[in-house]
Amino acid sequence: MDAVTTTARHPIGVFDSGVGGLSVLAEIRRALPDEDLLYVADSAYAPYGDQALAMIEGRSVAISSFLLTQGAKAIVVACNTATGVAARVLRSRFKVPVIAMEPAVKPAVARTRSGVVGVLATRRTLMSETFAQLRERLDTSVMILPQACPGLVERVEAGDLDGKHTRALLLSYLEPLLYRGADTLVLGCTHYPHLSATIRDLVGPEIQLLDSGAAVARQVRRRLAEQGLVAPPGRPGRTRFWTSGQPDRIAPVMARLWGAEVALELLSPAVCGADVAADWPPERSANWIGSAASDSVC
Repeated sequence: MDAVTTTARHPIGVFDSGVGGLSVLAEIRRALPDEDLLYVADSAYAPYGDQALAMIEGRSVAISSFLLTQGAKAIVVACNTATGVAARVLRSRFKVPVIAMEPAVKPAVARTRSGVVGVLATRRTLMSETFAQLRERLDTSVMILPQACPGLVERVEAGDLDGKHTRALLLSYLEPLLYRGADTLVLGCTHYPHLSATIRDLVGPEIQLLDSGAAVARQVRRRLAEQGLVAPPGRPGRTRFWTSGQPDRIAPVMARLWGAEVALELLSPAVCGADVAADWPPERSANWIGSAASDSVC
């Protein structure tokens, strides 16, 4: 399905490596209450930030293909890591609008008072060409302090937003940034806004916390409006959820983050494999794409 055959009543497809992208989905729902939304949490393969580039690209293509079979009129890559690795590939492969993430570093640079901005993100995001290009476009008088945060995605995936281990992990990443004078922190992974309350408790009210979820939602609205694809008013939008992991384990976490019960569906084995992308090179075979984390059911 491409942008020519879609209609305004078709849904918007959104995906992330796991439950983190719900922070973006919530902003899209607030900005576009009449839209039907589709969300895929690729939890069997989370976190993407520790995965090989080819795996992230393969998963992004497979899930986007699945969302298109469900009628998606646009794809939202609600994952900074997948954006840096796969957004260009998705845009070249699919005809529907592909809206991706960008860490909120630009507004952070504009708002900092101390001239020091901390960026919390995955290693893969901070190593990406996309992030390097973003930094090159910014005011060089502002110091940008990148901070990789291994382990935080896993804490959110487990639903541990404020436990002892999560707080200790956050402190180990926050203290070096605060010590060097950061007064503005960019939450550069879609999982991290779910930790905002705990981060705020640790750093105090004077530190600014920024993420890009609302900006992505505005971009989705703009792109749909350009093509006449904004859903007409008349009924509240509906939301469907899928996962590649264990639904009975993930559904309670998603319900807590989403703020409502979630009817979570299991992705089919075809989506968990490479069936939807049979033209990939041999090394991206079904066996290769299936080498998932231990909780994979695919």
